[in-house]
Amino acid sequence: MPSTRGEKDACDLLDADHKAVKKMFKEYEELTESKARSASQKKQELAQQICQELTVHAQVEEELFYPALRGVLKETDLLDEAEVEHQSAKDLIAQIQAGGDEEKIDAKVTVLGEYIDHHVKEERNEIFPKARAARKLDLIAMRDAIEARKEELMSEMSSMA
Repeated sequence: MPSTRGEKDACDLLDADHKAVKKMFKEYEELTESKARSASQKKQELAQQICQELTVHAQVEEELFYPALRGVLKETDLLDEAEVEHQSAKDLIAQIQAGGDEEKIDAKVTVLGEYIDHHVKEERNEIFPKARAARKLDLIAMRDAIEARKEELMSEMSSMA
């Protein structure tokens, strides 16, 4: 059910995540060019924050968004590709979280950012329009479910840290 009041839907919520993470990648890139001693610590913290945000984002998409789309779309190739992209991102996230050689971490964060850019373009240009066109999908209710699940996951991760 497309919203007629201009109310934000699940796609808007997921895209807000995309924009927030894009900003973090940009900040990380700026820190890699900094000569300040504090830059290294800030980069580590930012890399961990990026990983946490992306982990939660991917999980809510895989648990809630993609299964709902699979139920209403005839063509699911894009969803298969998105899930494969998620797995590649998760592999890099695990490597970044494990730490190690700082030079390689910078490269891994850069490549992760490139993966995410590609993934975001596909969601924005292909998956979101299909989701919004699917009449049987209540993207407002899904937005609420995604928000609730994100809060739950974030609080679980905070308590583990």
